[in-house]
Amino acid sequence: MISNILLVDDHPAILNGYISILGLNHKDLKLSPTFCYNCEEAYNEITKPIHADFFDFILLDRSLPPFHEKNMKSGEDLAILAKKHQTKAKIIILTGHAETFIIYDIIHNVNPNGLIIKSDATVDVLLDAFHEVIDGKTYYSHTVTDNMKDLLTREDYLDNINRQIIVLIAQGFKNKTIATQLGLSESTVEKRKSKIKDFFLTNKSTDEELIFEVKKQGFI
Repeated sequence: MISNILLVDDHPAILNGYISILGLNHKDLKLSPTFCYNCEEAYNEITKPIHADFFDFILLDRSLPPFHEKNMKSGEDLAILAKKHQTKAKIIILTGHAETFIIYDIIHNVNPNGLIIKSDATVDVLLDAFHEVIDGKTYYSHTVTDNMKDLLTREDYLDNINRQIIVLIAQGFKNKTIATQLGLSESTVEKRKSKIKDFFLTNKSTDEELIFEVKKQGFI
């Protein structure tokens, strides 16, 4: 059985490696690959009228040269686009970023069939992911699973607003500016910052010490 697969990465050698590995699958699938090296090429393949619902699998790197004309900045944007134009395709995203917030946002914004941190991406991991996705399951590599487990146990501490507050603190903004950008009162920002500091066990710390701990724990 022949399956059409779209592989997107800006390093040709990596794409050749991926297709060689996936060709070892034990599902007797013969893969017919299409290679793209940036967001523009992938956008054109995904949205090409004659390619509507053409691809069975899509393997995307998260970090790609953008296609500003169509507001395609990353593999995440391409994955969301593919869900509209390639409705039968199983989507696996690979990323070199192991930060918990990035992992969380990929899962919640895209909900791909598979998510693999590149440092986890051995031959066995890639094949396991491919087989699991073929069987209709969702596959997360072990770094994804470990990071998400820690976050979800106390997700109320780091809801969407608190995550935005952390990012703004890291950019050097003070409470007044953060409150204005998020449509909150300064007192609400301060209360949320206190909750964030409780999470990172730095309750009496400065903003700089908080961000140091956030980065140390791999959240940003």
